[in-house]
Amino acid sequence: MLNDRECEDLALKVVECMNGEKFEEVNDLLKEKHPYNLSMIFQSLPEKYRAPFLEHLDDSMIASIIKKLSTTQQMEALGKIGPDKANKILALLDGHILAHLLKVYPDVHLKGYLSGLGNEQADFIQTKLGFPDGTAGRLMSNQYIALQDSLNVEEAILQVRELAFYSESLHYIYLLNENNHLTGIIAYRDLVIAAQGEKLKDIMNRQMICVSALTKRAELARLLQRYDLSALPVLDEEGCLIGIIKFEDIIKVLIHEASEDYGKLSTASKEIDFQTRPLTATLRRLPWLVALLFIGLVSGSIIAKFEGTLEQVVALAFFMPLIAGMTGNTGTQSLAVVVRGLAEQEVGLKKAVKLLLREAWVGVMIGIICGLSIALIAFIWQGNLYLGIVVGGSLLLTLIIGTLAGTVIPLILYKFGIDPAVASGPLITTINDIFSLFVYFSIASFFLDKLV
Repeated sequence: MLNDRECEDLALKVVECMNGEKFEEVNDLLKEKHPYNLSMIFQSLPEKYRAPFLEHLDDSMIASIIKKLSTTQQMEALGKIGPDKANKILALLDGHILAHLLKVYPDVHLKGYLSGLGNEQADFIQTKLGFPDGTAGRLMSNQYIALQDSLNVEEAILQVRELAFYSESLHYIYLLNENNHLTGIIAYRDLVIAAQGEKLKDIMNRQMICVSALTKRAELARLLQRYDLSALPVLDEEGCLIGIIKFEDIIKVLIHEASEDYGKLSTASKEIDFQTRPLTATLRRLPWLVALLFIGLVSGSIIAKFEGTLEQVVALAFFMPLIAGMTGNTGTQSLAVVVRGLAEQEVGLKKAVKLLLREAWVGVMIGIICGLSIALIAFIWQGNLYLGIVVGGSLLLTLIIGTLAGTVIPLILYKFGIDPAVASGPLITTINDIFSLFVYFSIASFFLDKLV
């Protein structure tokens, strides 16, 4: 593995070779380098060198680079090498990266790519793309070994040797009957140590955990973890085997989704990384911030509306940041809990109500503890009992509101089929600021005579 500095040094050597038109030396220079390091070297190259670099690089190296780039960068890289070579590179990618890329691949080039594949592979990819995102059908691979259960062990081992090159995994052999229905599985180790004359149907394991093509990603992760499986067979409506999902592939997807959700929670685009140009990063982050800026103006109008109250009791200003900040914090905490829960499991009405009630009680208990604490502090600090009541009571109510807002908003978005992660932390915080200031000054105005 190379560190970032070594990758930058190699990128400079690549530039020197390309200036001298020593393209074979470029391939020799990068031979046996890790895909991550290859992608770092590619991203370290000046823009004008990237197209010729890819043009003269081995196809396998280009595929290794593509695997480690973001979707936007992948499309840019494929655009630099033209559709013909791009189709060759796509054929070298694994199923998950390929399916993700083909969603945004130009239709005219997609047809050309599919026509260059064998009928079986083209049909599989089109079938895969027909399933919704986040389901087993979209995540499955067709690189597995399936044999007829009527074979004996010796015949099976011979076929496995022939098919092993085309399989991503040899953990399990999947066994089918004459109608291509999955009837059982056998671990490769058990196959090797079995007597050669035994029939597969006599030694196979019939207790299988299978999923349909429409099974959601969260359920797949739970099954793989719960039963310590290395792969899950995917069946169609008739019970025929159409693909498998490996544990490591689900892990990759979950890590990718977690990264995306974190970006959404912070209103930063998932396509922004260390290599993104300043102008591009600005344009991708600016829309949310401008929207939040104008929403935040509502907070200013609330303060202006209660200007008279604030002028008469200046001490109220001391606790404004605390009230707004605490409300935003508790709302963001609830939001994180809900978004994480929705990513892991399906949430129906009964579970949503239970979650809402639980978070309401959490808000009440947090509000009571924090409210009493700040009420005591305000009383000791300013020597005014009613100021303590106003600040403590306001914090109690706003913490309950903040907790409920952080719970309800993502649940509503989820109900309408919108990614709940878009109910981002800054958005919840801004909305809670508005409610908290309104509640705070309304209570203060009610007790104004006692505060002056």
